[in-house]
Amino acid sequence: MLPPPRLRRLSQLYAGLTLYGFSDALLLLAGLGVDPWDVFHQGLSRQLGLAVGTWVNIVGAAVLLLWLPLRQRPGLGTVSNVLVIGSVIDLTMATVPAPHTLWVRVTALVAGIVLNGFATGAYIGAGLGPGPRDGLMTGFAARGHSIRAVRTTMEVAVLAIGWLLGGTVGIGTAAYALAIGPLAHVFIPMLRISAGDGNARGRSTRELLEVAPAAGDGASAT
Repeated sequence: MLPPPRLRRLSQLYAGLTLYGFSDALLLLAGLGVDPWDVFHQGLSRQLGLAVGTWVNIVGAAVLLLWLPLRQRPGLGTVSNVLVIGSVIDLTMATVPAPHTLWVRVTALVAGIVLNGFATGAYIGAGLGPGPRDGLMTGFAARGHSIRAVRTTMEVAVLAIGWLLGGTVGIGTAAYALAIGPLAHVFIPMLRISAGDGNARGRSTRELLEVAPAAGDGASAT
């Protein structure tokens, strides 16, 4: 017997956010390049101190404040995104040793990308609100801007700034950019929970499918 829809959605949301943080940490531990937002977070960490996950939370909260003039309404999933992902990243980075052998690093990279795509489908499929970065972009889109143009501009900007700050750009960055869109395209519909509020949740799913090729909210749950 399945649990009530609300419980299922909450369970999937927090499982997805936890897995997203863990998969982001795998990419960081692999040291072969991370997604654009994590290049930015890593650069901030190297220049200003504080752990990468702490910067994930700080930047997520700052981005969430930018929702106010766009009149976007955060959901429980949005606020949880800001609090959970970065905390899981820091916990994982503090307890899991970084691999040194190349094949182990490549394995961590591939596992991180695949798990990141699955986690994106899980927390978005729960239907409790997009991540702060995705919500910011869909907020601009609602005001008539091209969501692809907004997404690309923001991704390129944070990637460039993060690289200048010392964040790691490498083969993992390219692999993530190429793979996350197709993975999200598969996992978001697969993990979507139907609970009678189809219109609102369906719109969020479609919006993420439009922006997914550029990266997730990560962290791009992110």
